[in-house]
Amino acid sequence: MAFKMKELMALSQESKSTILFYIKEGLLPEPQKPKPNVHLYDASCVQILKFIKYLQHNFSYSLAEIKTIFQDNNFDFDGSFEMMVRSLELISGGRDNQWYSKKAFLALLHIDEKKLKVYQEKGYLFERAKGFSSKEVEIGEILLRTEALGLDISLLDAYVTDAKVLAQKENEVGAKLLKDDEESHNARYELLFDLVLTLKPYIFNMHTVQTHQNIIKKDA
Repeated sequence: MAFKMKELMALSQESKSTILFYIKEGLLPEPQKPKPNVHLYDASCVQILKFIKYLQHNFSYSLAEIKTIFQDNNFDFDGSFEMMVRSLELISGGRDNQWYSKKAFLALLHIDEKKLKVYQEKGYLFERAKGFSSKEVEIGEILLRTEALGLDISLLDAYVTDAKVLAQKENEVGAKLLKDDEESHNARYELLFDLVLTLKPYIFNMHTVQTHQNIIKKDA
């Protein structure tokens, strides 16, 4: 499916000048030109424009940062749930583009492969396609502090167990949501991002606050 400029503007809610600028910057593919004065834009342009806007509005990414993201990652903007998962992986790595090999990562945390394997098997730490990001360094440091203070790791195990159950449910709901009603596909895609990245952390954190407040009141 391909769209004319007016159709693309209506679907993405972006201006003509913005779309042309993104094409010039390499963020959007060049339009097809089947005949003189006829420019047709691939359907993926809608998803790309939505993704750019989402990164700008929800995470305050600059256009330069987004351009780097697009250059460093291969995206298949087909609107599928797999695309959303790939996007989540990228965003969860944080905005720091610093990446480390396994050897550099181990040296930075002063741990050996055996300890890293334990963290990975327990589901506390992950190696990504590009290696280990600054986010993994941050998580690794938290894990080491947890061990150093001798804290009960059953809390971490509970995080992992609940995350797996929740992820399975998100996959089921997300895949169905994006499969139904293609006319509202863009709104559904954006809703999934908001549910997973905004609503979920809010509910978890506020329930944590509320539970602790109730415990304090009870003990007072």
